[in-house]
Amino acid sequence: MNSIHNKDIGTKQKALAINLNPQIYGSFAEIGAGQDVAANFFKAGASSGTIAKTMSAYDMTFSDAIYGVQQVRRYVSESRLISMLDHEYGLLIERLAKQRGDQTTFFAFSDTIAALNYNKTNEGHGWMGVRFQREPNGPFNNVVLHVKLLDNDNNLQQQAAGILGVNLIYACFYYNAAPPVFLLSLMDNLSRDRIQIDMIRFEGPDFDKVDNRLMSLHLVKYGFSDAAVFGPDGKNLQPTEALYKKHTVVIRGRFRPLINVHMDMLNTGVKQFLQEPDVDSKNVMVITELTLQSLKERDADLNADIDEKDFLDRVDILCSLGQTVLISNFHEYYKLVAYLSKITKLKLGVVLGYPNLEYIFTEEHYRDLPGGILESFATLFSRKVKLFIYPTLRNGTIFNCLKFSPPPHLIDLFRYLIANNKIEDIRHYNENNLNVDTDNVLQLIKQGEAGWEDYVPAEVATMIKERCLFGYAGETAVANKGITANNI
Repeated sequence: MNSIHNKDIGTKQKALAINLNPQIYGSFAEIGAGQDVAANFFKAGASSGTIAKTMSAYDMTFSDAIYGVQQVRRYVSESRLISMLDHEYGLLIERLAKQRGDQTTFFAFSDTIAALNYNKTNEGHGWMGVRFQREPNGPFNNVVLHVKLLDNDNNLQQQAAGILGVNLIYACFYYNAAPPVFLLSLMDNLSRDRIQIDMIRFEGPDFDKVDNRLMSLHLVKYGFSDAAVFGPDGKNLQPTEALYKKHTVVIRGRFRPLINVHMDMLNTGVKQFLQEPDVDSKNVMVITELTLQSLKERDADLNADIDEKDFLDRVDILCSLGQTVLISNFHEYYKLVAYLSKITKLKLGVVLGYPNLEYIFTEEHYRDLPGGILESFATLFSRKVKLFIYPTLRNGTIFNCLKFSPPPHLIDLFRYLIANNKIEDIRHYNENNLNVDTDNVLQLIKQGEAGWEDYVPAEVATMIKERCLFGYAGETAVANKGITANNI
């Protein structure tokens, strides 16, 4: 299949190309505002060559009768989408495999979408997926995604969903061998101010070499979404479903590599967050965040490439420690908080080092905001947010909130935040960690210096050695380093 992205082909042309391909045949099942997908194939002409059936179980009772009753009665959900794909693809194989299975690559397209309501009191979004064969009588593959609809008009949102659906089906058959091209093609004839795709997952034997964590990275890298989330098992998660109605604690870092300081920051920060009187300790999600900038070399150009292997190395370590990972393009903390605050109304905790506190109070970072630093603080220090500050050692002195000296005209603002329990020092930290610097540990690893293992968790050290991560040369190279001409 194609590995070159044809940006000039229109929605109608894509639908017609599929309709005129005698091998592609399938069904459409659409709930809600997704009715435009099948309509595009009808309007393109020659649709009888592609469409076995279209349907819409719009009424909830009918939907439950056809696709089963969900444990959680949410009709715009991944579980509902999967049940639709299961049912519709099963019917195709049951009824048509004997008749035309030797000449046909079957597919089932489904979506369940909530567009903007009449009073515009909701946010348009939905789930969309395709189950398809790449060859006759072959096994099936799935591509599932979640989309946010951003147009401020119901009809425009339905139109955008229709275009995205055509792009998705076309990509499944014509770009399936090149996942990055597949992703880019989903935005054909759409703009990024119309839709956001914040989760996509490739499954099946024909996608066995696709790492869905990389697909999450690409969603953010290409600007399709502000953020993407995956769990400790590496499975991509839809951010809203993962974080909805949960207290969230987030720690940001480069994690190259993850060292004892990071774990101490996380453990002590989470412990103090759980002691907050308005936090339900049984309903807390802990997130480790990697920003696009943190995935690049320090001081790298904004357009610099991201080393994908290095990204996966860091992620493998985080996931092995049971961490849920957030990838974002939120360079400023207030943007991260704004994003999370749209998902959950419960209290948020942000764990950060003392240098980041200094960064937050540096006004030059907010020159692009009409309200400057006050505008950013209005979001960052909203009613349900608290910062937990991990100290730093400089020239033999421990710096924390008590030692912090903001610019004179911001002193009263800082005191206000302290007095109103918006900023708090992390207590009971391991003082020995303050002498350790991540970049120094990385250099020790690269140079094969003895003792670097003392600065990282034991399981991290084991993984670095077994997989030769972060430039580690292996045990043989380390041993040989101590051999000179005089002792051979």
